Amino acid sequence: MKIELHEITVGEIAKNYVDNAEEGVVGYGGKLNIRPKYQREFVYDEKKRNAVIDTITKGFPLNVMYWVKNEDGTFEVLDGQQRTISFCQYVAGDFSIDSRAFHNLTEPERKRILEYKVLVYFCEGDEDEKLAWFKIINIAGEKLTDQELRNATYTGPWLTHAKSIFSKTGCAAYLLAKDYVSGSPIRQEILETALDWIGKSLSLGEGKREPDAHIKGYMSEHQHEPNANELWIYFRNVIEWVKLTFIKYRKEMKGIHWGALYDEFHGQTFDTAALEQKILSLMADDDVTNKKGVYPYVLTGREKYLNLRAFTESQKRQAYERQGGICPYCAKEGRAKTHYEIGEMEGDHIMPWCEGGKTVPDNCQMLCKEHNRIKSNK
Repeated sequence: MKIELHEITVGEIAKNYVDNAEEGVVGYGGKLNIRPKYQREFVYDEKKRNAVIDTITKGFPLNVMYWVKNEDGTFEVLDGQQRTISFCQYVAGDFSIDSRAFHNLTEPERKRILEYKVLVYFCEGDEDEKLAWFKIINIAGEKLTDQELRNATYTGPWLTHAKSIFSKTGCAAYLLAKDYVSGSPIRQEILETALDWIGKSLSLGEGKREPDAHIKGYMSEHQHEPNANELWIYFRNVIEWVKLTFIKYRKEMKGIHWGALYDEFHGQTFDTAALEQKILSLMADDDVTNKKGVYPYVLTGREKYLNLRAFTESQKRQAYERQGGICPYCAKEGRAKTHYEIGEMEGDHIMPWCEGGKTVPDNCQMLCKEHNRIKSNK
């Protein structure tokens, strides 16, 4: 990572300052992304904002700032965003202090502000170095999300197009999938979901230690491509498949990892009416405590998604006393040890839940841990 210290005046930084709201904030003659489009819009409150101007007018030092230098000679603010926006807004006349706007100041006062030198580190490096550095300095104030940090690293035409689809208020991805995915587009959470799904679908980052290796791998691979059509088509296919497969919407459908289910099952044909009847029955089943898990369960048959209601301690104690502490499976096999303390046993459904057995006292038996594991894995 190459880091160089520079002195840049407020006047130079505020030159051609433009705030395009959600489109970002630029300055330094148009060469500096003060608040890139991938970041949220937040600024200092009045007290902190005014303190920045007071520091400058008194000639006191501001904390050093960090800019990333891009290959094309442009820059992005890594640290110092709110301080930069504060003095740029003041110079642009966006607010006043004690009823004095910038244009109300005397010529020497304006000159003192415009000639104030800000200490700025220019940072250059490869993608991994920039991401690591960004994480180090992203330690105070409004923290960036993991996806905002990735966006800071993998800038390019692909990301610009992806953000136009996934990262704007009222964007196409949000309008399509707001009932099925969680998060805010401007916090990059919908984009992150789409990348998570497609990255795992393509098995990117397998074998690497970082949990987001599949997302970074996809962004790195496509960084310089002209558009994000592949991601958008995949995301649309997933959501449309969900809508066609599950004919009645329920709030529990929001936030499920639909990408993985699509990858595994979109090639199969389902009786959608029969699926709906099964879902309706499971939603009414008191033993199913994780209603969101009903959807992956009806496709996979894996009970782990349902978080089935467990027997209470009282019910297990009743069964233990009824059995006299004997594991019926050990007794049936003629094992030397058949008696266990209650802490060595676990509650089990005599009639399995999948066959209609309920979590009621009469359907509870206590098994040794070994046999309970064997029965559960059948």
